[in-house]
Amino acid sequence: MDLLANLALGLSVAVSFQNLMYALLGCMLGTLIGVLPGIGPVATIAMLLPITFHLPPTASLIMLAGIYYGASYGGSTTSILVNLPGESASVVTCLDGYQMARKGRAGAALSISAVGSFFAGTVGTLIIVLFAEPLTRMAQKFGPADYCSLMALGLVAAVVLASGSVIKAIAMVFLGLLFGLIGTDVNTGAQRFTFDIPELSDGIDFAPIAMGLFGIAEIVVNLERHLARSGGTIKVGSLWPTREEMRQAWPAVLRGTLLGSALGVLPGGGPTLGAFSSYTLEKKISRTPERFGKGAVEGVAAPESANNAAAQTSFIPMLTLGIPSNAVMALMVGAMIIQGIQPGPEVMTKKPDLFWGMIASMWIGNLMLVVINLPMIGMWVKLLTVPYRFLAPAILLFCCIGAYSLQNSTFHVLMVAIFGVLGYVFVRLGCEGAPFLLGLVLGPQMEEYFRRAMLLSRGDPMVFIERPISLGLLITTALLLILMALPSIKKARQEAFQEEG
Repeated sequence: MDLLANLALGLSVAVSFQNLMYALLGCMLGTLIGVLPGIGPVATIAMLLPITFHLPPTASLIMLAGIYYGASYGGSTTSILVNLPGESASVVTCLDGYQMARKGRAGAALSISAVGSFFAGTVGTLIIVLFAEPLTRMAQKFGPADYCSLMALGLVAAVVLASGSVIKAIAMVFLGLLFGLIGTDVNTGAQRFTFDIPELSDGIDFAPIAMGLFGIAEIVVNLERHLARSGGTIKVGSLWPTREEMRQAWPAVLRGTLLGSALGVLPGGGPTLGAFSSYTLEKKISRTPERFGKGAVEGVAAPESANNAAAQTSFIPMLTLGIPSNAVMALMVGAMIIQGIQPGPEVMTKKPDLFWGMIASMWIGNLMLVVINLPMIGMWVKLLTVPYRFLAPAILLFCCIGAYSLQNSTFHVLMVAIFGVLGYVFVRLGCEGAPFLLGLVLGPQMEEYFRRAMLLSRGDPMVFIERPISLGLLITTALLLILMALPSIKKARQEAFQEEG
């Protein structure tokens, strides 16, 4: 009965005119950035963080969530029609989606993608509803030592599941942790690493870091790559899939939904890992793997379902434990902190309207996305004719205005520029920004819980081993580190992302 009452509360919040408008705005923006190559959800949410400062908490989080799962929808449209992925999770959709379009089945591919995405998004939202309350109750039993161990596990898991070099991912996490130390010591009030710069006394503001690291760096990299727009597009044709296509698609949708849902919850997981892993799974279990890359329906249905399911379930650890599972969730945590909300289990008990309203809005948002995407395909593809050289200055200007509006300070604009340069250096060195951001977000919290645990135990580090929850989490962390060194695991990590190139 409590669950039904909570859902009723969530729906009453989500269907208010203001929240419906922000959900629609988020879904529209998400679809737009999914369609336009070079502007991913991380960069967009990073740029919009300053705006959320002036919005009601529930409305701002509903809008940011809509951008995130909306981008997963929008990316499939251009992947299928013009072989141009809007964001990383849609790269794998190009492989078979575009080949289906070349065979005259573009409409069917788009329909299967939209229906699979809606089904996966709905299941993902249902999983949040079912698991949020038990996880929150469990999290309320955690002490400071348990939270510190949980965050250590989250950071190690993020390294294991990051694409690319493990060493570089570890280095990025540590760098993020170090940047998180800048500011005032929570216990003594002493200044740390501020170099007598007064603006750094409260630490480096989260929004300028995110905007520079993902927004500015993304612009420079895309200008360097000379992103082109495709003029000629394939005709969409009939949107109705054949009976045979549906027969092949539904098992793939179900498998993709299950795999994506599981990977979305894991720290470091998310839509990209879900899409690549589900494609690899479908190819391995298929009796005719030679069809993949030549227009296999399963090659569209599985990754599109997986990336949307993962986009929804990645909210679970963020909403219930306050632990971000990927870069976007780290930005969502930043948005909550900007609003003065402490992420974690207290959100459900102290702000149930925000918690359940956001969950209810996800289902409404998924319904909106089906309506937005299929009838408006022509308009979205027309946007591809806008040259990137016109988009880049507009994005840059928006970043600078957003950074300045935080505290009407040019210091924040300077920070955006500095972290833009740093982000570009990371890209050139082949280092991911996501582990850095997770380290930055979790670092100060991890330090606070560590010091609180040591104070309560009077300086005895055995408290981390004596508490059963903390011991279990530390053992899991150690096992992950051992597994990471095994050659078979290294190979599996490479295979999960092998189609990305």
